[in-house]
Amino acid sequence: MKFGPTPLSEARGAILAHSIEAGGQRFKKGHVLSPKDIEALRAAGLKSIVTARLQDGDVHEDAAAAAVAQALLGEETKTHLTPSTAFTGRSNLVATRRGVLLVDRSGLDKLNRIDESVTLATLAPYALVEARQMTATVKIIPFAVQDAVLQACVTHARESGPLLRIAPLRPRQAGLVLTRVAGMKDSLLDKTLAAVNGRLAALDCPPVLESRCGHSDTEVARAINELVERGCGLVIVSGASAIVDRRDVVPAGIVEAGGRIEHFGMPVDPGNLILLATLKETPVLGLPGCARSPKLNGFDWVLQRAIADIPVTGQDIMDLGVGGLLKEIAHRPLPRAAAVERPDHTAARAPLKVAALVLAAGQSRRMGDRNKLLAPVEGRPLVAHAVASALASKASPVVVVTGHQADKVAEILAGLDILTVKNPGHAAGLSTSLHRGLGALPPDIDGVVVCLGDMPRIAPSVIDRLIAAFDPLEERAICVPTLQGKRGNPVLFAARFAPEIQEIAGDVGARYLLGEYPELVCEVAMDEDSAGTGILLDVDTPEALSALINKSRD
Repeated sequence: MKFGPTPLSEARGAILAHSIEAGGQRFKKGHVLSPKDIEALRAAGLKSIVTARLQDGDVHEDAAAAAVAQALLGEETKTHLTPSTAFTGRSNLVATRRGVLLVDRSGLDKLNRIDESVTLATLAPYALVEARQMTATVKIIPFAVQDAVLQACVTHARESGPLLRIAPLRPRQAGLVLTRVAGMKDSLLDKTLAAVNGRLAALDCPPVLESRCGHSDTEVARAINELVERGCGLVIVSGASAIVDRRDVVPAGIVEAGGRIEHFGMPVDPGNLILLATLKETPVLGLPGCARSPKLNGFDWVLQRAIADIPVTGQDIMDLGVGGLLKEIAHRPLPRAAAVERPDHTAARAPLKVAALVLAAGQSRRMGDRNKLLAPVEGRPLVAHAVASALASKASPVVVVTGHQADKVAEILAGLDILTVKNPGHAAGLSTSLHRGLGALPPDIDGVVVCLGDMPRIAPSVIDRLIAAFDPLEERAICVPTLQGKRGNPVLFAARFAPEIQEIAGDVGARYLLGEYPELVCEVAMDEDSAGTGILLDVDTPEALSALINKSRD
């Protein structure tokens, strides 16, 4: 292939190397120049242009891309993938069914090393793909490749076996063993059940058959065998405490049931403490603690393969370390950054810096046309009470997020030592105000207490008691006030949760963290006085507002 400046007199049939505009027309890169095109370029005053001109033995980029794509589709994979029509040197391979993508990485690397002109890119191995989803793309880099190079690529693709295919999901009935110890709340087991069922539903499986039992070898063994006898093709075991050794309760129970431990541990974080086992032909998985959360962790990778009948060996697990660090893990008692910076216990620790975030952007939909935050209570607007309490507490700085009738709210709060942030997207839900407020906080804070603008009876002492209890290094990373065992507001959470909260959407607030990380929640009991009862009093309806105003007049 010849490439470079070409006189217009020699450009007929050449491929335009770069897009150009001439005479009011736009000629795109890759366009094959016709006599009419050349006349238009000449009329625009051009004498030469940069082109690529094919020679004997060259194959056009589209033909080359199509040939490689077809070669990748052996007899087995023709039902898995279909190639798109090649265009601009690219042909995409699209999934024809839902399943798990299998990639022969060694064979793919060899294909890409044949010549720089031919490339194949795929999704990550074992990715869950949907029908009609692009899974791979063949891209020819120059405008043409030499036929010898193309033939080498085609031969390799055909003779190396399928370089990629899709293993279909094979839904089956799964069983779930949940062990419990004295004092364990059903809500924690329910959360695990919901998370597992959510994962299985995403893989087209029905809800699990569930068995709850004591945390002992014998009871685990009995529960596993009962689920297998009931026809479960996969058994998942969630222990009351994380598995920490091959001889721990869950693996010991699997062995007592007649099973075999295949592998313990995983170089994927979160998901380190996963257990692989089999009972006859039935896979048995011991869950890591992070599987209680619906967020991606190593268990997802193993479960997807299991449902697609892809064998998972100990060697497979040990090979997952590259790319296995999924993200910073907020639920760690000692996250990575703190592990580096944690002070010596013998040294005095600096006071923790806690900011206050007052959310005052809502539209008061249940109040009709009235903005409840502007309603007078004891001589000042409702929202002013919440802001005053935050200012009188030990929290600093105080950030107020406004939205609905923002100017009026700002006017009420004018002159106070606060930072006001306007949320123009407040109608999209509480999460948007959280995002705005968190983005306005200084970077050196350790925590933030989220106050609601429609809770006027939150006393400064409530916020101070939460701050006093707050200590992320001692696993008190989320502090919530309680009255007679009932949780209220505000909620204080460690700053390290902020990136996670920035990912939520809709009408969801920071309280969802209480369910996500129950092991890090510290309940701070309040007295049964006016300050304590204020944690449960919010003004959501006209009736509640009237009752508050009438009570304040008594």
